[in-house]
Amino acid sequence: MLFEQMKNAAPAGGRFAPTSRRGFLKAGTLATGGLVLGFVLPTGGRFARAADAAKPTVYAPNAFLRVAPDNTVTVLVNRLEFGQGVHTALPMVIADELDADWSQVRGELAPAADVYKDPAFGIQMTGGSGTIAHSFTQYREVGARARAMLVQAAAQQWKVDPSRCRTAKGVVYGPAGQKATYGSLAEAAMALPVPQTVTLKDQKAFRYIGKPMPRLDARAKSTGRQQFGLDVKPAGTKVAVVAHPPVFGAKVAKFDAAKAKAVRGVIAVLEIPVDRGGRGVAVVADGYWPAKQARDLLAIEWDTSAVEKVDSAKQLAQFAELAKTPGAVARKVDTSKLAGASKKISAVYEFPYLAHAPMEPINCTVDLKDDACILWVGSQFQTIDQAAAAATAGLKPEQVTLNTMMAGGGFGRRAVPTSDFIVEAVNIAKAYKAAGHAGPVKLIWSREDDIRGGYYRPSHIHRADIGLDAGGNIVAWDHTIVGQSIITGTAFEPMMVKNGVDATMVEGMGEPYDVPLNLTAHAVKANVPVLWWRSVGSTHTAFVMETLIDEAAHAAGQDPVAYRKKLIDAKHARHHAALDLAVAKSGYGKKTLPKGRAYGVALHESFNTVVAYVVEASIVDGSPKVHKVTAAVHCNLPVNPMSIEAQVQGAALMGLGTTLPGARITLKDGVVEQQNFGDYTVARMNDMPQVDVHIVPSQDPPTGMGEPGLPPLAPALANAVFKLTGKRLRKLPFDLAAA
Repeated sequence: MLFEQMKNAAPAGGRFAPTSRRGFLKAGTLATGGLVLGFVLPTGGRFARAADAAKPTVYAPNAFLRVAPDNTVTVLVNRLEFGQGVHTALPMVIADELDADWSQVRGELAPAADVYKDPAFGIQMTGGSGTIAHSFTQYREVGARARAMLVQAAAQQWKVDPSRCRTAKGVVYGPAGQKATYGSLAEAAMALPVPQTVTLKDQKAFRYIGKPMPRLDARAKSTGRQQFGLDVKPAGTKVAVVAHPPVFGAKVAKFDAAKAKAVRGVIAVLEIPVDRGGRGVAVVADGYWPAKQARDLLAIEWDTSAVEKVDSAKQLAQFAELAKTPGAVARKVDTSKLAGASKKISAVYEFPYLAHAPMEPINCTVDLKDDACILWVGSQFQTIDQAAAAATAGLKPEQVTLNTMMAGGGFGRRAVPTSDFIVEAVNIAKAYKAAGHAGPVKLIWSREDDIRGGYYRPSHIHRADIGLDAGGNIVAWDHTIVGQSIITGTAFEPMMVKNGVDATMVEGMGEPYDVPLNLTAHAVKANVPVLWWRSVGSTHTAFVMETLIDEAAHAAGQDPVAYRKKLIDAKHARHHAALDLAVAKSGYGKKTLPKGRAYGVALHESFNTVVAYVVEASIVDGSPKVHKVTAAVHCNLPVNPMSIEAQVQGAALMGLGTTLPGARITLKDGVVEQQNFGDYTVARMNDMPQVDVHIVPSQDPPTGMGEPGLPPLAPALANAVFKLTGKRLRKLPFDLAAA
């Protein structure tokens, strides 16, 4: 077996420094042997030369590729798979350059390790729709290097020039009819140096990339055999649940655990620190049900005297007042033409807090020893979570093993800068161990725990004043946004907060339109934990931009599609292409819809991908109903069109969910009022419209796809509702009666 792994350090900004041979981590071997490759992307985008390694005795899973003697190819995926399809897409990329037999390719989630850091961000993470965009070349390079080494090994055995050999479906063929499987060559290939440079395939030669490929994890998930974090149960594992303070950051004044301890199966009741400086009470038991029953019997008096108690109604009123004043400048433009404008649009938009509500509840299993800690968790932030667990346990990061588990959704909730539930799990394990107990502990948050005590998409208010001339041209646009910053106070602040403006709060404003937008923002502090939520700032900015552009088109007496195309300049060719494709495929402007139906259009770019929607909607029993969505996607080269289709369909449904009554988190006296899906609405199967997905052809490097399908749905529907009712919707979720 050959193992190449380079340890790297990522300074601020996510740039990688080259490392020396002495920087290699110790390597190990599979019991069955095989070929193993790994690499990092140094500064400047070139791959460093690998070191030769003697055959080690213990395999350390810190590589990207394993070829076993039976010709099975296992690709280590450096991300979290939680529904977006990277467990298939990244193996596709390696397999194509490797010329592997797809039927013999497997995927495996990589643990936390330096070698798996995102080349752009400098940490191991899954977010920002960056998996394919950032690791496409990485995985192509490692596949090409592995193929070159296997060819070299075969050529040496046959005593021929490597250039006279070819590969196909996991086999090397020689010039005289010789052939050898990759599995049979792996041991010989391990003795060869990794080539510094390789020639990547011409895209015309791709066998897998760009083709719709069924997911590698589909069978296991559809048959219930896939193991998620919640399914992990090392020998001797106990389950912990926590009574969190009702107000964020509150503490325990006192508690009585007598009744809780009397529940059969309860092992320990422990006071522990929790997120945001608060205190909570953990119950550890033989299983979830006794732990949950015992928690319900705890008599706790909470001290909320030192923490702010947010009231949603009062907060939005305060935000609305603040929006009347200029904030920190994000984009400076003269607005003097507002006063003399022929037509004016004035609007205030309101957006609530939103919970992530992933289908698999938050969980983390911890096995804490004196000198080591093992975690099993569905983490989007492996590097950060590993470091946080180490600091909490009083260990070094290298003493913490973080096993990345499949996760049932996340939408950002598993990428928390404070590592809230991981830290909480380790604190429980520490207290449990200090109380004289041993063995793994699995922390489980119920759905209610997460909806009432997790992190949220921030609440926002937008105020817009737009002036148009007699020809319908926008001559001035003054805009202010008010909300909490999700970046301030995190490690991302130096890169993403400029002049007091959180870049995520204003992302998507103005683009791709040539409009004179003066943009300011107020970042307000509040005692509510906030976090990115699928598509981040675009969850609200896209709605505002696309409904206001639509309103301006109506005020100008022009078709909304034609008006948009007039405002999109030539440098945004991808926007034109996506919009044109969606319009053409939907029949907009050509097809007559049934009575009572109307088209709605929206276009938005997020994470460098453009998505255009044309929806067909009606009003049913006083509420909007989406019947069909025609989507056009420009994500450059589509690695797996089947996954792209699934991502757009899922994102469209999630975007639709933000419009439904009850899709909001509210607080009263600092306490979250919603508890579960009974009072916090998410879109369900019966809400799902027909969603036809079309991809704009492109050979350019791929862009992000996990999130961009969400933002344009709600504004496209709102624009259709206007055509049906004459009402402009300024709030999410929708309330036609109040509009």
